[in-house]
Amino acid sequence: MRLGVMQPYFFPYFGHFALIANVDEWIVFDVTQYTPKTWINRNRVLHPSSGANWVSVPLKNSSISIRIREARVLDLAAAAQSTLGKLSHYRRKAPYAREVEGIVEQTFSAEGIGDSLVRLNVAGLEAVCAYLGVPFRRTICSEMNLTLPDEMGPGDWAPMIAGLVGAGAYLNPIGGRALFRKADFEARGVKLEFLKTVDFVYETAPFAFIPNLSILDVLMWNAPEVVRNALKTTATVVEAA
Repeated sequence: MRLGVMQPYFFPYFGHFALIANVDEWIVFDVTQYTPKTWINRNRVLHPSSGANWVSVPLKNSSISIRIREARVLDLAAAAQSTLGKLSHYRRKAPYAREVEGIVEQTFSAEGIGDSLVRLNVAGLEAVCAYLGVPFRRTICSEMNLTLPDEMGPGDWAPMIAGLVGAGAYLNPIGGRALFRKADFEARGVKLEFLKTVDFVYETAPFAFIPNLSILDVLMWNAPEVVRNALKTTATVVEAA
């Protein structure tokens, strides 16, 4: 079983879903310190005039004193309305604008979110993967009853979790390879692998293309089958040296 472990991000970029598409199991990593003004509660889409625009989910308790699992949404309905409002300009040109708005609406109305940012973000991952036809077998780390130390280094969590759940391999974006030591995984019977990706470039006329925006931008311009194929063809799994 190949495992992926990542923090829960708000409608993350294309590469996040490439990682999901290349693993068998996914753990939503919500047990560490929350960091304000990160991808956990915001992302970027095209601005109506030029450049990029932020879409975000305001929180009741945005603070480094909380764990990610404790982050609470200030007003779910207002955040949904704001997100949809910042996507409305896509309707003029993007061929799949209505479908993407449906994904956003489905995410914010998903059962069981309450005011949990983690559950909102997981609902977004689920809605996108369902739309694309990408299997998404996920577990939320804080609900797994794993025995984990309170404080660990950034590169220590993954080998420990992978070993505890019996993963045969752990896959991480190649940009994070400096965090990990191959021996730490091998000691737990886990193969360390990295996902190497190239940019997925697509037409966004009359807007200028901007790489690494939210997956919402990708879906605005591309049919689901095109995106699903690109998740595989733009990514290569390489074993750690």
